[in-house]
Amino acid sequence: MEPNFFHKLEEASGYTFQNKLLLKQAMTHSSYANERRYKKLKDNERLEFLGDAVLEVISSEYLFRHYPELPEGDLTKLRASIVCEPTLAMCAGELNLGEYLLLGKGEEHTGGRNRNSIVSDAMEALIGAIYLDGGFASAKEFVHRFIMTDIEHKKLFYDSKTILQEIVQRDFKDEEISYVLAGEEGPDHDKTFLVDLMVGEKHLSSGKGRTKKAAEQDAAYHCLIKWKGQEKHPCI
Repeated sequence: MEPNFFHKLEEASGYTFQNKLLLKQAMTHSSYANERRYKKLKDNERLEFLGDAVLEVISSEYLFRHYPELPEGDLTKLRASIVCEPTLAMCAGELNLGEYLLLGKGEEHTGGRNRNSIVSDAMEALIGAIYLDGGFASAKEFVHRFIMTDIEHKKLFYDSKTILQEIVQRDFKDEEISYVLAGEEGPDHDKTFLVDLMVGEKHLSSGKGRTKKAAEQDAAYHCLIKWKGQEKHPCI
């Protein structure tokens, strides 16, 4: 690994670490640390634990201030849509975070660099590392810049299947949604599932994901994006 390996990540994040070891730890998956025990490397799990708590405080305060009309239950649901694994992984994509992960050979081989669970954990670990290195204000600035943005879009992404189900039940009472497995791509250890979304007998959209559930969510999301902004939904 080159000495300035994480420099571009610092530039992209807008935060320069005083303690570079914290940044390296945030990007170190347990599989990498376990392979190199003789170097006494620390993985990012403890930083992830801290970052999760910091993120919850910052996101809660933001939503409390910016959505004064929402009751507690709705605030909780909205926060969940922003800090869930898929949306955190989507936010991490803006930083190309997967490129900087230190993974063991097994995780590397099985596509861990692009796995939502690993990338989202690293995002929380990065928040924890920034908090330790630069304090709450620095962590808050980072979270506001990369996570607390485009909230309505993220809510739609998180709730796509539920939202679509409600629309179809309301507007197309005689039709039912079904998700049909259309195919699979890639080797067994790094598979992508392809799904077609049907309402009745009409094909409305397609989606893909590393699990069937993720592919279904993606298909529902693309359907809603098609409908978004139209005065009425296309006839089914």
